[in-house]
Amino acid sequence: MATQKPFEIAIVGGGITGLTLAIALHHRGIKIQIYEAAKAFGEIGAGVSFNANAVGSMKICHDEVYDAFLKVRTRNLWPKKEKVWFDYHDAFGDEAEELETSKLVYTIYSSIGQNGVHRARYLESLIHLVPDKLCHFNKRLKNIVQNDSGRSTLHFADGSTAEADAIIGCDGIKSNVRRLLHGDDHPCAQPTFSHKIAYRGVVPMAEAIKAVGEERASNACMHLGPGGHMLTFPVNHGQTLNIVAFTTKDEDWTSLTGQSSDKLTAPTKRQNAIKDFAGFSGDVQRLLKLTAEDLDIWAIFHLGDNPPPSYAKGNIAILGDAAHATSPHHGAGAGMCIEDSAVMAELLADPAVQTRADVEVVFATFSEVRKERGDGLVQSSARQGRIYEWQTEYGRDFGKQEAEIKERNARIGEVDVAKLVEEAREVLRKRLADRS
Repeated sequence: MATQKPFEIAIVGGGITGLTLAIALHHRGIKIQIYEAAKAFGEIGAGVSFNANAVGSMKICHDEVYDAFLKVRTRNLWPKKEKVWFDYHDAFGDEAEELETSKLVYTIYSSIGQNGVHRARYLESLIHLVPDKLCHFNKRLKNIVQNDSGRSTLHFADGSTAEADAIIGCDGIKSNVRRLLHGDDHPCAQPTFSHKIAYRGVVPMAEAIKAVGEERASNACMHLGPGGHMLTFPVNHGQTLNIVAFTTKDEDWTSLTGQSSDKLTAPTKRQNAIKDFAGFSGDVQRLLKLTAEDLDIWAIFHLGDNPPPSYAKGNIAILGDAAHATSPHHGAGAGMCIEDSAVMAELLADPAVQTRADVEVVFATFSEVRKERGDGLVQSSARQGRIYEWQTEYGRDFGKQEAEIKERNARIGEVDVAKLVEEAREVLRKRLADRS
């Protein structure tokens, strides 16, 4: 482990992002404490996939982060599909044709193909990498007060407090750190509804094979149609199939479900999902019928309408979904969070960073070098979701869809993260030099 630095960082939020950052900083000799609002670490949702940028970032963060991923990842089960990200299918046909099975129209490849994990399993593989003494639960952040000494006091809902030299918010889409950083009245304080919802399910692989055949169940597929799309990929080492079916709604979230924006899920029935995908192929219908009778609707909120003006002020920074919460249509949100962690960890570990004032320069640098890429992902993901549902200027022109998705995926996923880190380090060193 590196020589310990003379400052302490409070990490607010202990999901995949917060734990990845904590592991990276701990192994670089940076004192940390993690404050998690829940009674234990946990992730909502089922499957999540990672692109090449995410896997490269894991390696930069720490070998153990990458090893934890390898233990739980599931790739396409057919060797010849190793480099396939998704096979894309027309799941709707035309008005004169009702499809029994979706029709393959194009395939998107990537350098590492599909790499899916179950969120909870991956989180479990990370938890044991952080010493218990650094983790504090039931710590819902209410306020941050700057002290005369330059340190900050974190005030929690249970009445307790903690001090740190600097604070990094990894507390997700409904980030309290972002709210405190920019103010309750700032538009970015709350995410907005993208008018897309998702039905999620995880079903036994054997049942999925009976429903759609071995090839489509065993490998990542995207089923496209007007106003809706379904993605599937294997998780749990091929024992189960992750199903996510998205559809667009005109109503706002509260009108649709009766839930406030504080709650991102609402109970529903499987029959409602089947109704929303009426007219889609038999493949889509049969997969939906495999899901549980009682489901949840997942609201797709994001920061695309009101991105934060900066990712840092003084000794407070936001990272991951707290900074750039995105819709999932790129399959890159979690990966960008890990990329953030790699960049932040490497900047804080720079030998020139030794004081609280230096940390503030790191945070300003992080905001400068990461904001365009983070905000860009949010916008690109929203666009990609519209492409999947034939809501762009070229509708169901599959050739134009394929070309744009290839370009967007390469821009987000096929990047040299080590180069991004080095470019960030150069900006940091210039800022430090200009200050002196």
